[in-house]
Parts: sequence; C-alpha cells; structure tokens
Amino acid sequence: MSVVPAEVLPGAARVDGSRSVDTEDGARVVALLGPRARLWPALAAVYRAQLSRARVARIPLLFVATFQSIGIMVLMRGVVDGGGEARAVVAGSSVLVVAFVALNLLAQYFGQLRASGGLDHYATLPVPPAAVVLGAAAAYASFTVPGTLVTAVVGSVLFQLPLTHLWILVAVIPLAGAALAGLGAALGLLAPRPELATLLGQLGMSAALLLGVLPPDRLPTFVQWARDLMPSTYGVEALGLTFGPDPDWGLVLLDLAVCAGVGVASLAVATWAYRRAAVR
Repeated sequence: MSVVPAEVLPGAARVDGSRSVDTEDGARVVALLGPRARLWPALAAVYRAQLSRARVARIPLLFVATFQSIGIMVLMRGVVDGGGEARAVVAGSSVLVVAFVALNLLAQYFGQLRASGGLDHYATLPVPPAAVVLGAAAAYASFTVPGTLVTAVVGSVLFQLPLTHLWILVAVIPLAGAALAGLGAALGLLAPRPELATLLGQLGMSAALLLGVLPPDRLPTFVQWARDLMPSTYGVEALGLTFGPDPDWGLVLLDLAVCAGVGVASLAVATWAYRRAAVR
C-alpha cells in the first residue's frame, strides 16, 4: 500500500484545505478541496439571495406591519395626553414594525427551514454559519426601513411631535433589527417544530407590543422589570428621547450601545443555534 504522505491521518482536514482519503486499491491520497468562503463575501451573497427571495412574499406583510402600527397609534391617540406618553407610543409603534418582520417572520422562516431540511442545503455550501444567520437577519431587517420611517413620520404628525431628530432611525433600525433578528433566528432554530417557532415569534412580537408601545409609567412594576429584558426596549427609549425638546444625547448613546451589545449577543446565540441544528 502506498501512502502519501505518511503524517496525514485518514479523513483529517489539513490547513491548506486538503483532506486525505483512501481509494479502493488501498492507496491513501490527498484530495484538494475548494477554499472556504470568507465571512464578508459569503454574508453579502446570502444577503442578496435572501433579499431577492423574500421581496415578493414579504412586502405585503410589511404593509400589514405598518398599518398595524399606525392603527395602534390612532387608537392610543384618544388615551394618552401627549408629552412623554405620546413619545413612548410613537417610538414603540415605530420599533414594532421591526419586531414584526425581524423577530416574528424570521422565527417562522428558520423554523420552516429547519423542518423542511433547508438547512442541509446551506450545510453543503462552503459558507460560514455566521454568514447564513447574519445574511438572513440583515435581509429581513432591511424590509423594516420604509415601514418604520412611515410610522415614525405619521406618529409625529399625529401627536404633534418634532421631526427634527428622526435621523436617529439610521442607528435605531439596524441596531434594534439586529437584536430582534438574532432573537427571532434563535427561536426558529431552537424550536423543535415549525408550529412552535411560529408561536414563539408571535409571543415575541406581542411582548414587543406590550412592553414597547404602552407608556412605561402605566405598567405594573414587575412588567417594567420585564421591559428591561426586551431587546427592542432600548431602541424605543433611544428614539423616544429624541422627541423631547432638549434630548439627552448621552442617554441616547447609552441606549444604542446597550441595543448593540444585545444584538451581538443574540446573533451569536443564533449562530450557535444554527450550528446545532445543522449537524442534526
């Protein structure tokens, strides 16, 4: 039996991407495999693919999310008196659009992908697991931009709030979207059945509605504590502070930093959940 080279173990991957295999005649040869795709090019490819696939199916749902948030603000118009409560309602309703798409729909998507065996397709590609999760999360979060912007503008006009600092949405949407998308992807990948993933996504969106839209001062104390555990809360707080006459930009940056930290953690959990689901 010929061996080339002797130090290579059967089936062991080498640093250069090669792998040793045994042929039918007993000879061991080194097979060269294609190089593994780098993270950022792979992420961009997954993002473009997800964006093109979801464009037709998700746009009607985006309209539903936007009309839902605007309808909630119209209903709350007769309840809140303005001031801090109005700022909380508008900020919470705007981020609710992000929660509907990035949390609810992404949980359903990954739940169905896992149940249908779609994860096997990604597992055969030389794509890092983080690229799959981040690419899908970014694609779904991108659909929230127009709906969130429209909701914030309509709410500001409805409650007579200033439009001056709505540029903060440039930071709020991606940071809150990352946190909620990571949570939605993790729920979909960890749920044993797609029905349970759908249920968890709906419950998560309901939590974002209850804890984000309703003024915190009117919530019971234990619910206010639970509010601090919701990733979207910090995006809501950051946006709501900018509606004030003299925003405290230090608090705004602090809320955005916490939202970013939660986003990194939730996406890391989603990546781990993807690896766990892909090997099964």
